[in-house]
Amino acid sequence: MTAANTPECAARSARSVRRILVLLAHPSLDRSEANRPMADALHGITGVTLIDLYAEYPDFRIDIDREQDRLLAHDVIIFQHPLYWYSTPAILKEWQDLVLEHGFAYGSEGTALQGKIFFSAITAGGLEAAYCAQGYNHFTIRELLHPVEQTAVLCGMTYLPPFALFGSRTAVEEGRIDHHVQDWVRLLEAVRDRQIDIVDAQRLPLLNRALNKRPVEA
Repeated sequence: MTAANTPECAARSARSVRRILVLLAHPSLDRSEANRPMADALHGITGVTLIDLYAEYPDFRIDIDREQDRLLAHDVIIFQHPLYWYSTPAILKEWQDLVLEHGFAYGSEGTALQGKIFFSAITAGGLEAAYCAQGYNHFTIRELLHPVEQTAVLCGMTYLPPFALFGSRTAVEEGRIDHHVQDWVRLLEAVRDRQIDIVDAQRLPLLNRALNKRPVEA
């Protein structure tokens, strides 16, 4: 048996792969032109768990214990959703209010999420140029998501900038969906396999740009 094939090496290799939890929030997924193909592309990807929150909790009666167990079982947490009124769809706010309890997610004894990676994967109807100080929406996507960012920081998580699709309303007719979905899968696999420089990625305005770098983590 070579050193590379020892049980110890296999165990180290298994630990090095991050487990990813994608919390999908789209109230009408059957009509979605972007989030649905993004979700469909995740089926069968090793190490990635996809949870459709609206399908699982149509009455908004969120199972707190189950959701907390899911968080504990994963290393990377992702909110996938369309940008609704510069924020998340309603069920994600309900999820945060109930699941991220004091003593679990924050507070002197709330250390369950410390060190986990968090980011949002969003679709926005407006063009990227609209999301800046001089644009129609006056703020960047990252600035608009500051409440989510601060939530992650309060919980001791490592926050990454959002992975975003702009101009989602016209992405299908412009032929941009397939490329975006391919980048989405590439990103998740790179984060899972530690092929993204997390420290460098934290400084980026959008996580999409990390795909152009992809240095191997130490």
